[in-house]
Amino acid sequence: MAGDCVIDWLLAGDAAIRWQTLRDLAGASERAWQREQSRVATSGWGARLLALQDADGRWAGGVYTPKWTSTTYTLLLLRDMGLAPGNAQAVRACRLLLDEGFWSDGGINLFPRSWKRSETCVTAMVLSIARWFGVDDPRMERVAEYLLSAQMPDGGWNCRATPGFGGATHGSFHTTILALEALLGWPGGAQARARGEEFLLVHRLFRSHRTGEVAKGDFTRFHFPPRWHYDVLRGLDYFRAAGAQRDARLEDALELAGARRQGDGRWHLASGYRGKVFFEMEEAGQASRWNTMRALRVLRWAGL
Repeated sequence: MAGDCVIDWLLAGDAAIRWQTLRDLAGASERAWQREQSRVATSGWGARLLALQDADGRWAGGVYTPKWTSTTYTLLLLRDMGLAPGNAQAVRACRLLLDEGFWSDGGINLFPRSWKRSETCVTAMVLSIARWFGVDDPRMERVAEYLLSAQMPDGGWNCRATPGFGGATHGSFHTTILALEALLGWPGGAQARARGEEFLLVHRLFRSHRTGEVAKGDFTRFHFPPRWHYDVLRGLDYFRAAGAQRDARLEDALELAGARRQGDGRWHLASGYRGKVFFEMEEAGQASRWNTMRALRVLRWAGL
C-alpha cells in the first residue's frame, strides 16, 4: 500500500484524520480542508466526545481526573483532533478550567487542597487548549507569563523543578513538549521556544546529551493520543508545525520515524497509556491512521 493508496486509506478514516490529510498531504484548498474540519464536531470521534460532556461543562465529572476521561484530557484530545476553534462546548469547558485552576502565582493549580503552587505541565496543557479553542480571557496572559518564568537554565521545562514538586535540575522531555506546544505562536514567546527547541535538539529528540544512549525506550514508540507523554513523533510533529529549519540533529529522529514504516507504507500504533478512556479509536499493534498521517507529514516537511 504505497503512495496514493495510503492517502486514500487515510481519507477513508474519521473526519479528524481526513481534514489533516487534506491540509498536510493531499494539497487540498483551504476551503476544502476547513469544510472537512467542521465535521469533527458533527461526526465520528469528535461528535462522540462532545456528546459525552456533562451538563455542567465537565467530562467524567472531573477537571483533571479520572485519566483519561476528565475535562482536561478530553479537551486535549479534541484539540489533537482539530475540533475547530470557537466551538461553544469546548470554550465553555476551557473557561471552567480557568475558573477552577487559575492560581495566585499566575499558573494553573487544579488541586488546591494538595498543591500550594501551580503545576507546570498542567499549566502548559490548559494554556495550549485554551489558545487552540480561541478563548479570550485576560488570565491567559498571566498563565503564559507563569509558563515562561518556569523555563529552566538548560532551556527545558520540568514540572518537578517547582519547589515542593521534587527539585529537579534538568529539563524534562515531557514538560518541554507541552510548554513548546502551548507557546507556539504566542507573542513574546519566540525566545523561550528557541531555547526549548535547542534543549530537544541537544538531545537529538530522544538521546542522553551525556552518553548518546536512548534516554527512555518509550520515546521511540509512537503513541496516540500521547496525553502528557513525549515521544519522537510528537517532537518531530512540533518542529514541523513550528516551521523549523531542517537541523542535522533531527536526523536520528527522522531516521527512526522512517524505520517505523511497515512494508505496506503504514505505521502501527504502540500500546496506550493505562487509564480509563471513553472509547478506543484504534487498536494497538495494528496499522494506525493517526501515526501514518503524522509520520507522513513529518517526512514530507523534512523532504524525505
